[in-house]
Amino acid sequence: MVRLLVHVEGETEETVVNNILSPHLCRHGYLSVSARLIGNSRQRSRRGGIKAWSAVRKDIVNHLREDPNCLATTMVDYYALPQRDDHAWPGRKAADMLPFAQKAITIENVLLEDIRCKFGNGSDRFIPFVIMHEFEGLLFSDCQGFGRGIGRPELATEFQSIRDKFSSPEEINDSPETAPSKCIGKLVQGYEKPLLGTLAILEIGLDAIRRECPHFNSWLTHLEGCPK
Repeated sequence: MVRLLVHVEGETEETVVNNILSPHLCRHGYLSVSARLIGNSRQRSRRGGIKAWSAVRKDIVNHLREDPNCLATTMVDYYALPQRDDHAWPGRKAADMLPFAQKAITIENVLLEDIRCKFGNGSDRFIPFVIMHEFEGLLFSDCQGFGRGIGRPELATEFQSIRDKFSSPEEINDSPETAPSKCIGKLVQGYEKPLLGTLAILEIGLDAIRRECPHFNSWLTHLEGCPK
C-alpha cells in the first residue's frame, strides 16, 4: 500500500494534514498520510517560514529515494514562497506576472520538472501543490462556519463581505494589505493561526472547501486517485 508524506510550512497545516486529510485519504487506500514540517525548528529562519527550495527539494528527493512505496506532495502558500536570491522557489517570481488561473499551476509544473531533473523517473511520485493565495483563504469557503469555529459568529457577515468580492476564496488578494490573513487580523485581534485556523477548518469541513476552492479540490481529487 502507498504512503503519503505532505511537506508543509507550519503547525496549522501539519495539524490539518494529520487530523483531517489523513483519515479522509486513508479511506481512499493509503496506508498512512502524515505531515512533515519543511525544515526543523533550528533550520527555519522563523517559525512557520518557508525554507529555500534547494533545501526542500533535497528533503523530497531523499524521501522518495528512501521509500519506494511512497508519494510526496507539498502544501505551501503562494503568498509566502521566497522569490529572490538563493532561497527562491522556481517559477514564483514569474507567476506574479501571470493571470490568476496560471499562477499555481505554473509553479507546480516548474517544481515537478526540477524534481524530475534530480530524481528521474521516480519524480512521478511527486505531486506539488501550492495554496492560492494562502491557507487563510480556505477559511472563507464557509463564512458562517468560520465564525462559529473561532467562537466569533457575529463576524460571519464581515467575512462574507470579503469573500463576495472574489470568484472563489482562492482568489482573495495576496497583497500585504489585502491578503486573507491580513483581512482576518483586522477583524480578529490576536488571531492565532495554529489554534483558530485549525478550529475553523474543523468546523468548515472538506466538502465546503472543495466546493468553493477548485485548485484545492483538483489536488485532493488527484491524491484520492493515486492509490488505485
